[in-house]
Amino acid sequence: MNAPSTARAVPPDGLQNIDQTLTRMRLVIRKRTIGRMAIAKVTPGLDVSHLDVLEAMRILGEEGAEVTVGAIADTMRMDPSRGSRMVAELVSRGILERAVSQADARRSIVKRTPLGDTLLREVRAVKQALVAEVLSGWTEEEVTMFAGLFERFTTGFEAATAKG
Repeated sequence: MNAPSTARAVPPDGLQNIDQTLTRMRLVIRKRTIGRMAIAKVTPGLDVSHLDVLEAMRILGEEGAEVTVGAIADTMRMDPSRGSRMVAELVSRGILERAVSQADARRSIVKRTPLGDTLLREVRAVKQALVAEVLSGWTEEEVTMFAGLFERFTTGFEAATAKG
């Protein structure tokens, strides 16, 4: 991916450090430890990849849209048939339910059940406890600065990767 000509040059040492740190973070995240811990407490046996469906639904809900299987698949950048299978599995486990769209009765939408809400809350609780542990030695100013910079970096990364 080529940087736009208006972009400022990134110092090579900083770029290399970020690259290596992103790789380390990816390896840690790939283990899906947070999701596994939450699943063990709430819905043992659930595949950790199903948590991505709940997160996609949360993101779509923040945008104010009714959540459809197609929208979930788009958000997760996956084939609609795979998204449909994942939603069907969550419906069969009582984590999601299908409903009729209030805007268009011909459309089916997906909603979280109380069990789905509990699972999502547990994932957040586990994640926040882990992040709090990691940041426990940081000052309030450092945490605030990191939160803003991390949000900015992630938003830029999402935008850059959405292009291609």
